[in-house]
Amino acid sequence: MKKIARIKDIAELANVSAGTVDRVIHNRGRVSENAKKRILKAMEELRYEPNMMARALVSSGEFRIAALIPDPTHDEYWEAPFRGVDEAESQMRQYGVIVDKFLFEQNDVESFKREAQRLSEMSYKGILVAPIFYRESLAFLSKWSQEGIPFNLFNTHIPDYEPVTYVGQDSYQSGLLAGKLLHYGSKEPGTFIVAHLENEVLNSTHLVKKEQGFMDYFDDSKDDGYKIVRAEINNWDDMDVCSRQLDALIAEYPDLRGFFVTNSRSFVIGDYLKKKGLENLQLVGYDLLTKNIGLLSEGIVDFLINQNPRGQGYWGVRLLVDHLVFRKEVDQIRYLPLDVVTKENLQYYI
Repeated sequence: MKKIARIKDIAELANVSAGTVDRVIHNRGRVSENAKKRILKAMEELRYEPNMMARALVSSGEFRIAALIPDPTHDEYWEAPFRGVDEAESQMRQYGVIVDKFLFEQNDVESFKREAQRLSEMSYKGILVAPIFYRESLAFLSKWSQEGIPFNLFNTHIPDYEPVTYVGQDSYQSGLLAGKLLHYGSKEPGTFIVAHLENEVLNSTHLVKKEQGFMDYFDDSKDDGYKIVRAEINNWDDMDVCSRQLDALIAEYPDLRGFFVTNSRSFVIGDYLKKKGLENLQLVGYDLLTKNIGLLSEGIVDFLINQNPRGQGYWGVRLLVDHLVFRKEVDQIRYLPLDVVTKENLQYYI
């Protein structure tokens, strides 16, 4: 039986990394002309046939992909991408695709590193990952890139290591949208608070980009009467501590007009506003979690920006399969729509 040349074989013959070979094969990223010539010559000598390889993978009966995602039992938000991954695997199973999930605790960076290391020690053809811990993700993305293991990102975009595809929202644009929603809903100028309900904001690049988009909206606005204040609420799960921090903010800014919550935890601020009788303050946040939906229906939350987390998981797998198994060209970025959900159109989303 004729042996099918692997990317690793080409890399060894051309004296380059497997990641460089992958970039040449799929015509993405920068490669020096000298290296490109050596790779093409090695491919010719080894009679590398991508289409034959794809057929072999499909007919092998098993094509394993790893999905590194937060454990949904700790945060309702991750139930939707979890379902999306399952749905894509179900549709692709006829082609021998199997997706193994590696679950980590969203607030525990060590559990992320542990699961990432565990899957790295196995032989997966591709990886889907939500790199919510920016700094810790870089080492693994670099390792997988050098080893020629294709990976897709969702939820958080880190373009430096050239993922096959990023699936998710444009975080910066969603911040601009949130700014516009609060601006239009405010009858008079005042202060808006960008509330980060996260333990380590600077290690969550998507939250930083949302904040930047929000602030840039008001910087570009012709209305100079607005002040933007950022607040990190680290102990959001301790209502007593959280309430004291919010009490202090409201006391400090008597002209407060509303909050922009940069993740799915709008319900924390919403519960506080409801308890304190501050329903007049505007609140914009993200995602159709059960508690957020309830507060939206009551009018405590004014707008929710739906990030389509199910679609992120689904398309993260589907586009990886398209790239690996069917050798299709896929877009490097698959932005999902910015859906604005209100109590008036909520029924169409749930």
